Amino acid sequence: MGLMGFLRERMGKILAFFIGFALLAFIVSEVVRSGGSFFRDDNSQLAVVNGEKVPLDEFNKKLEQNTNQFKQQSGQAISPQITNYIQETTWNQTLSTLLLKKEIEKLGIIVGGDEASAMVSGNNPDPQIARQFTDPQTGQFDKAKLNQYLSYLNSAQAPADAKQQWADFLIQLIEAKKATKYMALVTNGLYVNALEAKDDYEAKNKLVAFKYAMLDYASIPDAKVTLSDDDFNTYYNEHKGEFKNQQELRSFEYVSFNAAPSKEDTAAIKTDIDKVTEKFKESTNDSLFVQINSETKTPLAFQKKGALEPRLDSAMFNAAKGFIYGPYISGGSYKVAKLADVKSTFDSVKTKHILFNPATEGGVEKAIAKADSVKKLIQGGKSFAEMALMYSTDKGSASKGGEIPPFDVNGLMAGGQGQIAAEYTNASYKAAKGELIVVTSQFGVHLIQVEDQKGSVKVVKVAVVDKPITASSKTQTIAYSKAQAFLGNLTKDNFDAEVKKEGLTKRTADDVTGTASGLPGLDNARDVVRWAYKAEKGDLTDKVFTVGDQFIITRLSAIKPKGTLSLEAVKTQITPAVRNDVKAKQLAAKFAGASTIDQAAQKAGAKVVPVQNIVFANPMIPGLSAEYKVVGSIFGSQPNKLSKPINGAQGVYVFVVDGFTNPAPLANATKQKQQIAQVLLQRSEGQVLDALKDNANVKDNRAKLL
Repeated sequence: MGLMGFLRERMGKILAFFIGFALLAFIVSEVVRSGGSFFRDDNSQLAVVNGEKVPLDEFNKKLEQNTNQFKQQSGQAISPQITNYIQETTWNQTLSTLLLKKEIEKLGIIVGGDEASAMVSGNNPDPQIARQFTDPQTGQFDKAKLNQYLSYLNSAQAPADAKQQWADFLIQLIEAKKATKYMALVTNGLYVNALEAKDDYEAKNKLVAFKYAMLDYASIPDAKVTLSDDDFNTYYNEHKGEFKNQQELRSFEYVSFNAAPSKEDTAAIKTDIDKVTEKFKESTNDSLFVQINSETKTPLAFQKKGALEPRLDSAMFNAAKGFIYGPYISGGSYKVAKLADVKSTFDSVKTKHILFNPATEGGVEKAIAKADSVKKLIQGGKSFAEMALMYSTDKGSASKGGEIPPFDVNGLMAGGQGQIAAEYTNASYKAAKGELIVVTSQFGVHLIQVEDQKGSVKVVKVAVVDKPITASSKTQTIAYSKAQAFLGNLTKDNFDAEVKKEGLTKRTADDVTGTASGLPGLDNARDVVRWAYKAEKGDLTDKVFTVGDQFIITRLSAIKPKGTLSLEAVKTQITPAVRNDVKAKQLAAKFAGASTIDQAAQKAGAKVVPVQNIVFANPMIPGLSAEYKVVGSIFGSQPNKLSKPINGAQGVYVFVVDGFTNPAPLANATKQKQQIAQVLLQRSEGQVLDALKDNANVKDNRAKLL
């Protein structure tokens, strides 16, 4: 991401922009950046969308980019659940890109030359450009800075890569503008009439008072209800529209053989960590000791209070150098911590930087050499701000003279704006005020100038040695042997019998998507999911799967294809509702023959409950769940007339309306129309994409290839 450089704050803003405007710059930029070749032909196709192929390698590049952005923004580890989320997000971006691009081409939407020029150098440039050239003092767009940068790009001294980055950026803006125009065609067609405004107003403000009597479905035991095929068929046919499956789902059953660490395994690791602790006490090179003895070889760094895990945070800031804490258990490991050093340092450091990209400079060494050359120019009297504008690939800070927000010893920027790379932070804290230094981080080569160092804060350097609590080979071999023996006794028809015979517990994983990575109780289950999507219903696995500290044996129990599901596929799912429908007939009969609410309640053995001030827009009956069908019926009824029995969510109701209280007439519908229109507008972008996806012909191979 060349535009924003190394700041996580900037990375986070870009990611938020991409997600929030999926129809705009993020979606379109990938088509533009790849010159329209994002969906080029390839031997390995992730999907085929309306006849166009989605190459797996290009998808994986985008997936890697999004994963890195997530890491930079959140600082979180990438769990199987997060992996699944990022994969799904990347897929939706990819699909949306292709579908939207086709619609734009089909409609002939363009951005003319004058319009494009106005987006860049007009009085009201595109917001993305305005943000890059904002005066930090006033917060206003600074056209002089933009003109200065454009003049520089047109000069012979501007690097070719800077010109290319700017050109790519402008193409992205133009493509985003096309997407905006496309959405305008949709949103400008949205209209709210006066009748809709009146209905919405009354739904929120018209009050009803009524009395009801209710017989709960739970009053009839489930065991006393027999369900026939006709009962299921009737319910299924009446609700068929609810059973549309957006993507294929599969379910499997499995048994698990636990290979978690035994008491003996844990005791052996405790003995090891005790021995390490004694040696740790005598160590004179704590950094080297951690590298040799720790599973997690984290470099030692000074940290201020609040950065360590809570138990260490409270202990280490009140201890003397050399203090040992532990052994203790944390995160599935035995750990021992040592206070390696204590000192006071600056509370915050203010810097500016120029970022050089090794990829465009011919490697890290050449990027460092270029940084050194620019450093000499600045030392010779050249303006840092001018050099930043000319050379920095971090355009966000370059437009501000290279300035970035102050940050603390842990790299956290003021105001929670993001986090600085560790190499940048450490070097800035060691440098003298005013010093120019060259530092390499994961984001490139930085030429840094330390502008200011403020305050004083106590920091500690804590060395931690960890030993994961893992199962021994003996424990794992015993569990695997049991799993292998169980698998050897299975046939396609005796799974349940063998489970019962061995006294095992059968578990289920229901409605698993083809791209799932982690499932409830089964982290890192990708291999199992791939198997499930290659198997046929009733198939057994031909091998023992290893999932975390479990060995599992699986059987595919159900396949729900994309499209309208059959009665057989949803039978288990709809059984409670079918049972309630059968109960409803029995309960409704108890109200028969009554002419008043009191008679109905007496005949059924129920209570009459009065209710006041219910509105149609919020169909909550006090003390019960939402009852949409019941409240809807109430607002469609005449006062003082006993209703027919109504099948609600919780039971069967009869009611009588005492009366309605109408609100004051809606004198001006403008505000009401605006509120409804705003809701329509917010939904429209997502619904447009959903409609395009529903109408697309997609051959999806993700289950087999990811």
